[in-house]
This record gives sequence, C-alpha cells and structure tokens, in this order.
Amino acid sequence: MDILGVILTFAPLILILWLANLGQRLRERNIPHMTPVVVSYAFLIILYLFFLLFGVVTVIGSVVLQAQPDLVRQFTTNGVNPLDQVSSWAWLSWGTLLPSVLGLLLLLKPVRRFCARFTSLDPDHPVHTVALSMTMLTIISLAFTLGVGLGNLSVQLEQQTAETGVPAVPLATIWAQAAMFLLMALIGVGWLSRRTFGETLARLGIVRPTLREVLIGIGLALALVPIVMLFEAGMRAIGLGVDEDVESLMNQLVGPLFASPWGVISIGLAAAIGEEPIFRGALQPRFGLLLSAVLFALVHSQYGISLATVIVLLLGLVLGWERKRFNTTTSIITHALYNSLLAGIAYFAAQVLSQQ
Repeated sequence: MDILGVILTFAPLILILWLANLGQRLRERNIPHMTPVVVSYAFLIILYLFFLLFGVVTVIGSVVLQAQPDLVRQFTTNGVNPLDQVSSWAWLSWGTLLPSVLGLLLLLKPVRRFCARFTSLDPDHPVHTVALSMTMLTIISLAFTLGVGLGNLSVQLEQQTAETGVPAVPLATIWAQAAMFLLMALIGVGWLSRRTFGETLARLGIVRPTLREVLIGIGLALALVPIVMLFEAGMRAIGLGVDEDVESLMNQLVGPLFASPWGVISIGLAAAIGEEPIFRGALQPRFGLLLSAVLFALVHSQYGISLATVIVLLLGLVLGWERKRFNTTTSIITHALYNSLLAGIAYFAAQVLSQQ
C-alpha cells in the first residue's frame, strides 16, 4: 500500500470522528447538534452496509461453488484459479458479515447503554458511540487477512516486490501510517473541533516526561526484550513456535527495513508514535485496559491468530499499565525502544549471517 492508499484508508474514519466531535461540541453548548452526528452515523452505516453486502455475497458464493464444483473451472486461466487465493471462505464471509451487523447494533442506544456498564463510555456521547462502533472494523480487517491467508499474502507481496523492485511496504508508507494513526487520535479526542492542541495532548496523556519516567520507560523496554525472547524460545521448545506463514509475511513486510539502521529505528519510532496515542492515549481511558489491549493485538492482523498475537496482547497490557500508572509518553518510550531493540537484534543477526 502506497502513501495515497494509507491516506484514503484513514480519511473516512477521521472525517467520521471529526463530525462526531463537532456534534459533541454543539451538544456541550446546548446548540442543536444532531446534523453532524447523524451524518457521522450515516457514513458508518454506509460503510457497514457495504461490508455486510460483501459478506452476504461471499457466503452465497461459497455455498454455490461448493454445491457446483464445475463452476470453479470457469474461473481458471492458464491453470491458475483466482479462487485458490482465498485461504478461508468462513473468515472472508462470516468474519465480515457478523462484525458488520454488530457494528450497526452498537450504534443503537440500548446496546450502547449495555456496553457502558463495563466501560467508561457515555452512551449519549456521539464520539464514544462512533468509537465503539468502529471497533468492529478491526475485526473485519483481521477477517480479510485470515480469509486471504497469511501465506497467500506473503506470496503476493513477494511477487509484487520481484516485479517492481520496490519493497512491499516502503519506509515512507510506514511513517505515513504512523502519521495517520496519530492524526486519528488527535482528531478523535477533539482537536480542531472542541479542544485546543494543548488540551488534546493532555487528554491523550502526552506530556513532557520526568527523568524518572524516561528511565522507567527505558528500563521496562530493556526488561521486556529478553523476557519475550525467552518466552518465544520456550514456546518453540514445546512445539508452539511462531507460525511459518507469520514469519514469511513479516519478512516481506518489514524484512527490507532491517537492511539499514534508519529502517530499524523507524520500526520502533513509527509504531510507537502512531499506535500509543490512539490505543493508550485515546481509547484506554474509555474502553479500559483489557479491551484496548485486545484491540491493539487484533489491529496487528499481519500476525493472524498466533503466538505473536499473544505476545502483542501481553505487550499491550504492559503498555496500558504504564499509561495508567504514569502517562502515554512513558508507554511511547517503552514501545519505541522495545521495537527498535528487537529490530536491531534482527539487523545485526542478518549482518553476521551475510558475512559467513
């Protein structure tokens, strides 16, 4: 995905959040506010109806193809069947259909009131409403990834790189995605609508860290790296290592970044700067530590559902504790250094192997 693709992916979501915040601003001032709120809900409804239709068509299509195997031959060209590019029809169909239905239901006030019992969400708050509904987009994204299959995605990216000579995910795209995540967090909590920039940073927990917080952030990262490496080694020893498809896909996505120190640093900084403000800064105070950590793990759809997903979930819980105990800045420090250290280890390992 190029930079334009990243922008087009995030732009509708950012617009929905901005409209919901505008509605909340009017609501706080006792001014009629339903127009921007209804428009934001309408955009979400259209988005979910699109995915719902896709899910229904895919369910019907998969049933028909299973009942009529002769139809499969019609899609075959030069011995290649594009339908073989689907790893799991169940994930691609039901994994899209069911979250779309739930995403629509979460816009209903009775459902929001039920969810508010277990979170700090305000069922009457338009921003909380769209944020809650948007959580289903994370599951839909994961369903698409698992539906196509990590192995298939890896092969496709390898072929793309071989044909174009350009890495599957250029460094500029990594930073563009981080920038859009950050912008989504800023707009999501009210920047450019109902909060000043300083108030927005305060709401996100992004503050100037004390020396103690910097040392805690660094120390925790230094502790997490060997713990995670030992955990992975232990899982491999009992036959529960990282999935080969996950390793292959990750090699296509970020492998080229290990070729330079700047790529290694970017892996750490971009992820931390983009992900921490939205998951720990914006979502955690409303959704709670556990749910925000689960969403953090699921948004890393490139890991599928694997040991790596569990590790990301545990990392999210640790970073969430940091946010709760200190601030988001501290979790950014830990996240950035943790990712950079792991990438640095991979970089030096590759350098050693290349010299042998």
